Amino acid sequence: MAYACEIVADSVTKRGHRATTMVVTIYRGTLAEFNTHRDLSRNSASSRAIPTRKMIRALVEDPFVPIEFGTAQGGMNAGPPLTGKKLDIALDVWGNAALTQIWAALSLTTSPNYVQREWEKWVLEQNDSFEEFVFDVIARIDNPKHSIHKLKSPLWATKGLTNRLLEPFMWHTIIVTATEWENFFNLRTDENAQLEIRIIAKMMKEAYDASTPKLLKESEWHLPFIQEHEKKWARKNPLLAVKAVTARCARVSYLTHDKKIIDLEADYRLSDSLAKNGHMSPFEHALTPIPKDEWKTRMKMSKVAREAEHLSQHVAAQMIDRNEFSGNVRGFAQARRDQASQRVFIPQVV
Repeated sequence: MAYACEIVADSVTKRGHRATTMVVTIYRGTLAEFNTHRDLSRNSASSRAIPTRKMIRALVEDPFVPIEFGTAQGGMNAGPPLTGKKLDIALDVWGNAALTQIWAALSLTTSPNYVQREWEKWVLEQNDSFEEFVFDVIARIDNPKHSIHKLKSPLWATKGLTNRLLEPFMWHTIIVTATEWENFFNLRTDENAQLEIRIIAKMMKEAYDASTPKLLKESEWHLPFIQEHEKKWARKNPLLAVKAVTARCARVSYLTHDKKIIDLEADYRLSDSLAKNGHMSPFEHALTPIPKDEWKTRMKMSKVAREAEHLSQHVAAQMIDRNEFSGNVRGFAQARRDQASQRVFIPQVV
């Protein structure tokens, strides 16, 4: 899979506010750092949703292997990278650790005795390729008629736990939408950032700088994953298009967000289910410019803050700045705010 970045929607309003949606592939171990940036709206692959056999297959076919192994030193940054024989040893240790976790995941999915017995049988009758053995076991699991499904005491442990064993060696896909990129780019492209997140951050910045956003007029929508042949339909049916986009962004949990076969009815059902059950984050990727009349109200609120003598200059500036936001995006309204299950706190007047 490797590091990857693709801009799937890039829009700008008449006021100059820009919203960009990217699909990025990162090293799973840096997800925590990525998620600290609250200005970014994110949906990403879920270890609770993806079948373990699919995770194992992905790991065998394309594991994450560090570009370099920095050496230990004081502080957070790594020292000079390993080279020569030491690098070879480090790569072997990393690879063997991944194989150990695959073995453990297979054992939790079937049973330790089954994996051990079948591996010994495989070596005697086939070869000593562990990768081929893993693919064969996965094929057995995929086949509902195979005898593996009739084991006397299988574990079939939940993927929500089993997949965690594989995460340290996995690539990870994220859909991310934002208007405020400056802090992320400044922090994560800096030489003090961890190499693994610095690589993808630089790719994202290069893609962002090279992209030309499309002008959105009032009532038009920023719609990631709308296909070329759907654009005319989307302009005529914006609310349905928003539902489709929301569903497609949500499917990244299963790594099926980029399905080539379009099923709008399935999109609508999933979007309605997300809204009903309060899963709001996928609704943050569909955006529309804040309407002119709403801007007038927001500017009046800014005027009040600017003229309020009891507010410090710093606090007033913060309030004025926030008047340009809806949620965590500037100049746009998120589809999220239009959902009935979106919680809005209204203070009671006593």
